[in-house]
Amino acid sequence: MKLKKRHEVPDEHKWDLDSVYGSVEAWEKDYARVEEMLPQLTAFQGRLGESAATLLQALKMRDEVSKLLEQVVVWARMKEDEDTANSTYQALSARGRSLYAKATAAAAFLTPEILAIPAETIRAWLDQEPGLAAYRHELENTLRQKAHVRSPEVEELLAQMGEVGAAPSDIFGKLNNADLKFGTIKDEQGNEVELTLGRYLRFLESPVRDVRKQAFEALFTTYRKFRNTIAATYASSVKADVFYARARRYPSARAAALFGTNVPESVYDNLLATVNKNLPSLHRYVQLRRRMLGLDELHMYDLYTPMVADVDRKIPYEEAVETVLKALAPLGEEYCEIARRGMTVDRWVDIYENEGKRSGAYSFGSYTTKPYILMNYQDNLDSMFTLAHELGHSMHSYFSRRHQPYHYADYTIFVAEVASTFNEALLTDYLLKSTDDPRLKMYLINHQLESFRTTLYRQTMFAEFEHIAHQRVENGEALTADVLDEIYYDLNKRYYGTEGMVVDDLIAVEWARIPHFYSAFYVYQYATGISAATALSQQVLTEGRPAVERYLNFLKSGSSDYSTNLLKQAGVDMTSPEPIQQALDVFARLLDQMEQLAG
Repeated sequence: MKLKKRHEVPDEHKWDLDSVYGSVEAWEKDYARVEEMLPQLTAFQGRLGESAATLLQALKMRDEVSKLLEQVVVWARMKEDEDTANSTYQALSARGRSLYAKATAAAAFLTPEILAIPAETIRAWLDQEPGLAAYRHELENTLRQKAHVRSPEVEELLAQMGEVGAAPSDIFGKLNNADLKFGTIKDEQGNEVELTLGRYLRFLESPVRDVRKQAFEALFTTYRKFRNTIAATYASSVKADVFYARARRYPSARAAALFGTNVPESVYDNLLATVNKNLPSLHRYVQLRRRMLGLDELHMYDLYTPMVADVDRKIPYEEAVETVLKALAPLGEEYCEIARRGMTVDRWVDIYENEGKRSGAYSFGSYTTKPYILMNYQDNLDSMFTLAHELGHSMHSYFSRRHQPYHYADYTIFVAEVASTFNEALLTDYLLKSTDDPRLKMYLINHQLESFRTTLYRQTMFAEFEHIAHQRVENGEALTADVLDEIYYDLNKRYYGTEGMVVDDLIAVEWARIPHFYSAFYVYQYATGISAATALSQQVLTEGRPAVERYLNFLKSGSSDYSTNLLKQAGVDMTSPEPIQQALDVFARLLDQMEQLAG
């Protein structure tokens, strides 16, 4: 069926962006207002130490600029995503990005100047000036950085090194996205098709084993040809991490990375230790997968194809909304009514695909807008899960913006995936309890098991690789292609096991294709996120109202405290191994169910 053009899509199927700006002219007025406000912000430069009142005025001015800027940038970006071929909105989105960069530069003086004020002075001001007290957590968090701020001369040099430090990531990005070509393979119909990064996962999910094998071998044979170049690029990235950590007097690159969100290093260590202790469950899963696929031995290219074929179940959007709401019923009437209105009458969701629309799905918006959701809904189970996932993000944003001032309304990456994965867990639980169809049950359990494998186990393996690589450089060792291959291959053997499992030689070079490795010590947060979400969802399902209240308070908290503190108040202590173990216990129980159903 031919896709509709954007203007042919009925309004009820589109998100309501007119409530932000009804015309380009209205957007232009606010764009101009932001430009006019920037000199008012920079007028505070050099003056923050004058008094509590001056500091308060500067912070309020920053928030006023940022709030309007976000609205301007978000609207232009979302209009562009409606139809990526529309040159008008391409231009507006580009202008929005430029304005954002200009505003970021204009506000750059704030943190260094705050840090130049004696800590005891700021704390006295917090007690004296009631308005400033609303910024207490933000200012205390800024003061934490003081021990790692160097002299003005050193800071200037470090700032000038910014582009150099970003070079390895830029080089890898150009090589990976533009220059590498992976050749062609034969698809399920025997047609010669080009292998691209975008198509790779689809080929790995193919029911035809030879298609999976071809894709795997073509991709990693290509990376292996460039392994020395990519190893030098990645080694440079790790060396840059170590350099910046030492320049700012952190004990390690990992300590520097975790400092920003005030996450103790014990959280990272607990994750690695607890997942490694539970590797026998992953080995069991691998063996179950081998049996269910009817294979004598499992290869690395057999890990993504579904163990259970797609359940041919048509789920129109309206039915998906009702099912998701039933699944979320344990969260209470207020949550569900807000969610219902958001997905229907308030038009948070841009539902269906149209010609030129951005692919995929996301939750987006600003403090002053609705928490919008972009979908490309396909009337199937996967799309219903995606809707539940993105709704989790949007409800987190809704409650946070409603209950927090602007400067605390956002939330950190450490907790960003909690609400979305929580919703998926409740949906899975509801669907499993409301069907007697063994095939549907197996499909749902397969979906959940794969979420755990790819998000908890695999991302932890990535986190362990990063940790080892950085430790090697900190110990003065070289990261050659051979060294990186050996580290990565040994991790795969340990994680997936070797009984009935062939850890193919080519998997050794997979480290060379992971762009997240150029944002060091980032991926562990996917694993901690699914662990926290699983533990919280289990509490809601077993404890009822007390756990619901804790969870809703978490959604309302934004970034008003450190992430680990907010999760602790919700009922999950991420500084202990317990939430990781609880999530892995759920994985083991799902595995038991799948083994029973498979016979």
